[in-house]
Amino acid sequence: MNKHEHGQDKHVQQQAHKTDLHNLDSPPKRTADHTGTSGHTHTHAHTKAVLNRLSRAIGHLTAVRNMVESGRDCAEVLVQLAAVRSAINSTCEVILKDHLEHCIVDAVQSGDRETLDELQRAVELLLK
Repeated sequence: MNKHEHGQDKHVQQQAHKTDLHNLDSPPKRTADHTGTSGHTHTHAHTKAVLNRLSRAIGHLTAVRNMVESGRDCAEVLVQLAAVRSAINSTCEVILKDHLEHCIVDAVQSGDRETLDELQRAVELLLK
């Protein structure tokens, strides 16, 4: 990947990230209901945005794997891995925000201590 291609790739990633962030401010297009391990049912407001972010991260990680297989420069691979990590971190941010706005609000209102404990464990693992 030459510098021009890398610049275009980075621009595409930045535009996609801006689009996803814009979509978070608008009403959700699709929601998903599920029951957590503590038994409470809740709605995920940004399922489509999360799935899109994950698909992009998976595609990007596959491209990194191809870079390694073809013997690309280590510095280029590290830069692309940083982009993958950033994509994963932003996906975590969306999920955490959704969880706080919906699940945790419900848990606090209903006195569901187990859900709050689960959040604490999840955040501890996320921060490692």
